[in-house]
Amino acid sequence: MPSTLDPYCGPAPDSQDLQYAWNLDPVLVLAMVSVIAVLHARSDDRHRGLTVLLSLVLVIAFVSPLCALSTALFSARTIHHILVGSVAAPIAAALLLATPMKALKVPAEAVFLFHTVVYWTWHLPFAYDFALSGALPYWLMQAALIGSSVWLWLRILSEKTSMLSSVGLAVGTMVQMGFLGAILTFAPQPLFAPHLLTTQVFGFTPLGDQQLSGVLMWTLGFAPYAAAAVFVLRKRLFCGHQALGN
Repeated sequence: MPSTLDPYCGPAPDSQDLQYAWNLDPVLVLAMVSVIAVLHARSDDRHRGLTVLLSLVLVIAFVSPLCALSTALFSARTIHHILVGSVAAPIAAALLLATPMKALKVPAEAVFLFHTVVYWTWHLPFAYDFALSGALPYWLMQAALIGSSVWLWLRILSEKTSMLSSVGLAVGTMVQMGFLGAILTFAPQPLFAPHLLTTQVFGFTPLGDQQLSGVLMWTLGFAPYAAAAVFVLRKRLFCGHQALGN
């Protein structure tokens, strides 16, 4: 790995040290506990189980050895992004929607465009290198990805969003993620310099690791959005059928 990089999650571990590579940054732990405590306090009894689930996902993403592994493998970074943007974000959005909040009147198309720009920008090689150059760039990336993802999921899951817009946001996100996955899968060479010398100890070539990332986007990455589209369709159509029946 180039010596100019100083990843927040630490240097790329080898397979023997990985099990000990827990991130116990006190500032991170305090921030996570504070956010979960606020969400838990504002939630009713029906939704407090979601705060436990959100805590578990955040611990896996930021505290467990996955954080360090994402320094070594781009595929691990992809799993990390999926956990944050496609698992933690909809849980957080569901918790926020269960509390009184003022809706921002922003067109769904603008929310989708903003999320897409943020997502693609941080997957550009130069921006990705920047994110691994220190703690501040890393958290700039995470704040952008988390913020844009929660905003997107708020619109997808909100009952104030039309069924067509909700499904369109979910499907559109799958499409743009699919294009990025295709680039990663079919690129003739590795695109991310930080992983050129860190994948071999885990049995991957840099290109094979990158290709795995594309496949993960097409599978694990697609699943939450496909599930959300089905959920919205089923809920809205079922409620509409009930209303007609009454």
